[in-house]
Amino acid sequence: MSALLDDTAPRIAARLRLERESRGWSLADLAERSGVSKAMISKIEREEVSPTAVILVRLAGAFDLTLAGLLLRAEGQGRLTRAAEQPVWRDPKTGYRRKQVFSRPDHPLEIIDVELPPRQQVVLPASSYAHIRQTVWVRTGNLVIIEAGERHELGAGDCLGFGPPSEVTFRNETIAPCAYVVVLARS
Repeated sequence: MSALLDDTAPRIAARLRLERESRGWSLADLAERSGVSKAMISKIEREEVSPTAVILVRLAGAFDLTLAGLLLRAEGQGRLTRAAEQPVWRDPKTGYRRKQVFSRPDHPLEIIDVELPPRQQVVLPASSYAHIRQTVWVRTGNLVIIEAGERHELGAGDCLGFGPPSEVTFRNETIAPCAYVVVLARS
C-alpha cells in the first residue's frame, strides 16, 4: 500500500465498496462488468493491495465514471481546491503520478496534472474514454501517445486532442520525467 498516499487507500477502498453496494452488485457482478478479477477487487476493498491505474480505470468504467470521477468521490472534493489539498495518486507499478487539480460532479471539465517517470508507460482501455473528450498538453519532457494505433510524439508545449474512444498508450521513452496536463470534458 505504500504507493498510495497514507489516507488515499482507505478512501478508495471504501468508495469502491460503496459504489458496488449502492448498485446492489456482488464482487462477481463488478468483476464481470469491469474485467477485474473478483479476488483483486476483494483485496483492494480490504486494502491489501494498491490498484494500478489500469485497474482503477476499469473499475471506474464499470460504474460509468471516469478515473477522476471515482477518485473525486473518494476524496469528497469541493469547488475550491487548494494546491496542498489536491488529491495525488501514484500507480504502484509504474510510478505514474496523477494529481487531480480540478473536478466536480456538477462541472463538465476536469484538470489532471500527471508525471510519467522515465522509461514507463500506461495503457488505458477504450472504455476509459467513453463519454469524455480529452486533450493532453505536455509541460516538460517528451511523451509518446499511441491512440488507435497512431503514434504521436509530443514535446514541451505540444498539445493533442483525442479522437473517438480507443485504447491509448502514454509512453515516456526518455531518461527524464515527463509532465503533462490532461483536460477533459464529460459529454
